[in-house]
Amino acid sequence: MIELIAARRGRRTAGAPRRVVPRRAAPRHLPVRHEPVGKESGTENRGEGDRRPAVPSPRAASGDTEPALRGGYTYSDLVAGVITGYDAEQGLVDLRTAEGRTVTARLTSTTSAEFLRNLGDPYLDASGHLRELLTPGRRLFAHGIFYPDGGPASFDAKRLVFVGRRPDEHVFEQPDWWVRQIRELGRFYRRAQFGDEGPVDFADYRTVLRLGGDKADHHVQETDTISRLVYGMSSAYMLTGDEDFLEVAERGTAYLREHMRFVDPDEDVVYWYHGVDVRDGVEHKLFTSEFGDDYDAIPMYEQIYALAGPTQFFRVTGDPEVAADIDGTLRLFRKFFRDPDRGGYYSHIDPILLSPHHESLGPNRSRKNWNSVGDHAPAYLINLFLGTGDERHADMLEETFDLIVRHMPREDSPFVQERFHGDWSPDRTWDWQQDRAVVGHNLKISWNLMRMMSIRPKDRYRELAERIGHRMPELGADLRRGGWYDVVERSLEPGRRVHRFVWHDRKAWWQQEQAILAYQILAALTGQEEFRGRAREAAAFYNAFFLDHDEGGVYFNVLADGTPYLVGTERLKGSHSMSMCHAAELCFLATVYQRLLLDREPLSLWFRPCPDGFPDRVLRVAPDALPPGMVRLDWVEVDGRPYSAFDPEGLTVKLPDSERPVTVRAHLAPR
Repeated sequence: MIELIAARRGRRTAGAPRRVVPRRAAPRHLPVRHEPVGKESGTENRGEGDRRPAVPSPRAASGDTEPALRGGYTYSDLVAGVITGYDAEQGLVDLRTAEGRTVTARLTSTTSAEFLRNLGDPYLDASGHLRELLTPGRRLFAHGIFYPDGGPASFDAKRLVFVGRRPDEHVFEQPDWWVRQIRELGRFYRRAQFGDEGPVDFADYRTVLRLGGDKADHHVQETDTISRLVYGMSSAYMLTGDEDFLEVAERGTAYLREHMRFVDPDEDVVYWYHGVDVRDGVEHKLFTSEFGDDYDAIPMYEQIYALAGPTQFFRVTGDPEVAADIDGTLRLFRKFFRDPDRGGYYSHIDPILLSPHHESLGPNRSRKNWNSVGDHAPAYLINLFLGTGDERHADMLEETFDLIVRHMPREDSPFVQERFHGDWSPDRTWDWQQDRAVVGHNLKISWNLMRMMSIRPKDRYRELAERIGHRMPELGADLRRGGWYDVVERSLEPGRRVHRFVWHDRKAWWQQEQAILAYQILAALTGQEEFRGRAREAAAFYNAFFLDHDEGGVYFNVLADGTPYLVGTERLKGSHSMSMCHAAELCFLATVYQRLLLDREPLSLWFRPCPDGFPDRVLRVAPDALPPGMVRLDWVEVDGRPYSAFDPEGLTVKLPDSERPVTVRAHLAPR
């Protein structure tokens, strides 16, 4: 590896000049956030289960009614809430928001209404049924215009979105909602990259996809985005059994192994290139990262996400060659990234000596961060443990989660600390992050700590997960409109009650995913209704505003009011930051949590073990880390026929001897 990489010090790639890639740059302004929420308003930790009682009709004024505007100007905005009253004669609707306030909306002659719909579903108008639909207890989004008239009727609602036809219905909790969504996502990315029915040829793959799915004039194929696509397609196959998705995953995995993988026999490790630059049929390998934060280094997070797709594909097939690549990459982590003395993994190594301490790394020298320590679990490690049952992987999970609970919570802020020096002292001067919090990373920690409770449970895992779950809504959620924010300052400015946004108040698709999954699993494993309410609020906002019903796929970012933000790289459906992974992961795990844990309904999964797949021919079919004894394997089919060699309690199938791949359908049911 060293000889191969050393040659690039004088030349990065033939004919390819150094690209100057913008960092997470955005205007350094500090927008004012909405009305602060906290103990002063009496709404701390308000969830679905403790809504205030409905009132029969809208109130003219009260202590918790939205105050009159004083700005002297109009503006458009969104209100998310539960209906507490409706006056049909005056056309007034009271909405109780998650922050505990009442907003009165006035219906006009041009108000339209619709039902929340899934990807692939037609528009369903509800405008002619408002009298029947505007009943107390129903969740509703109202987008409209605020006027400076004063009084409770200063908000004219122009668009209403109902999340169900019945007052207590949330359509995204239908048993097949997320399955249908992942099917549409798979079709979108299949069509965008390879056409609807054409051959799957990854030589035609492109990282950058425009809004409609057409390819941009950008010739770099990034390893991580292909891996994320493979993850999404593998997950889509597991939920649907659609052979086309499996073919894309299989060919993508083969392409990664052939074009993006470097096997170093001297060091006995596997390394994954940043990507390849394909121009005029000529392939130039990119050995180190091309991006500003990580330029000319080997970042741990790129190696981590290179495993996301192959690991999920391994869960489906048990391919021993893929397993060998994963093991080789883990040896790379242990040998060159791991800190054997103080624990954890460094964020970067240099490409010549493979050292995390080389001066060429600059601000990334001898650093650790959330990604280098915490992203192993959600990206690949939990799935690898599920697919193998190997206790070495559980050991690594335990080590990383122990480090998370030991070092990341801090007394100086309700947000975790994300960046560290090698000795685990906080690094609060690094580039764009400084002393700032990524809201989604806090939620991600909570979600994965709860998953770990089903592998090696510890009280401190649960305590931190629940503490984050209780605190985050008042800190990182938009309790007026719905949805979750991006990056905020970890510390309060003097005299302030609200943590300021770093760049903007937009909402990214992946942070909504973290919220939905975190609160679903918190609700399932603690039984707390507050968490169930938070999960519903997050899922409602995501499904109402992130699904692109015109072009397909999901939007990268929306404004605070749910309007798609289609500027710069954030208008793309494929980029360095976005492929199919997070949206598909949400569909897959939301199905698992909703069906098996919350609604206690059965679920079928599909697998395609290869003839030499899985040690001892044992297929493990648990879809995620589940509490022992909570789910059983009810029945199994192999190639469409009933099959009896399985362990109902262990969730394993003893595969038949075969000279070809077999199709296994495993039907799981709650106990």
